[in-house]
Amino acid sequence: QVQLVESGGGLVQPGGSLRLSCAASGSISSILTMGWYRQAPGKQRELVATITSGGSTNYADSVKGRFTISRDNAKNTVYLQMNSLKPEDTAVYSCNAYVTFYGLKWGQGTQVTVSS
Repeated sequence: QVQLVESGGGLVQPGGSLRLSCAASGSISSILTMGWYRQAPGKQRELVATITSGGSTNYADSVKGRFTISRDNAKNTVYLQMNSLKPEDTAVYSCNAYVTFYGLKWGQGTQVTVSS
């Protein structure tokens, strides 16, 4: 079995920063693409950012220049550094990972609230 566990969410004021982490554990041989998605109340889940095993990244237009995705392949962990946060960034953030032999796996999500 493979599990993904997110951490780092919380309450932050507009303009502030947070760093999310997502660690994969279990019988992992390799992980291909890892990503972060978010879902705000009453809205569909949307892509935030993805990163391949080689380090190529992709971002939603709404977060470009503010968020940075990175990963530590040795630790099977993906990070999301979020700067200049806005109230509209408030959502449940979930990570996923395409794990060899297991397919696409999701974490349980972590709440990010941007409010004064």
